[in-house]
Amino acid sequence: MKIIYHCYGGAHSSVTAAAIHLGWLPTDRLPVAKELKQIPYFDRPVAKDHGHIRFMGIDELGNEIYIASRRNVSRVFENMLRGLIDLFRIPEKEFVIVDVMPCVNWKMVLGGFTSRRIGLTWPGRSIIIKGVRYSYWRILSLVQGVKGLTASGNR
Repeated sequence: MKIIYHCYGGAHSSVTAAAIHLGWLPTDRLPVAKELKQIPYFDRPVAKDHGHIRFMGIDELGNEIYIASRRNVSRVFENMLRGLIDLFRIPEKEFVIVDVMPCVNWKMVLGGFTSRRIGLTWPGRSIIIKGVRYSYWRILSLVQGVKGLTASGNR
């Protein structure tokens, strides 16, 4: 199965969700800044990366985990993916498409804008990390729900 976590820029919430899914981040405590900064693509993608789907790893059940940035076109992005799945006759049960934007808070938006758009990485990243930590339990809950669905086969 292929699981695609997507968000606006593919640099914070989807990356965090994928890292949780892959067991790179703790499930019993908040991650420290160093742990977040070590995640591949965390606070690194730029505008030219939008629209790309990036492979993150394979989970303990053999599922392929991906991230994607799709700016403000969540429905369009999901519809296009579903259209491609249909076009190539891939069973829909082979994909899970997860919007992580409901977990995003204002600190993540402000920090992402400051770090990625304006280029003030240090202050922006500091704000992002506070925002990710603030929403961490919500992101973790989303990921646990996805893992529960995929483990049981109840898609």
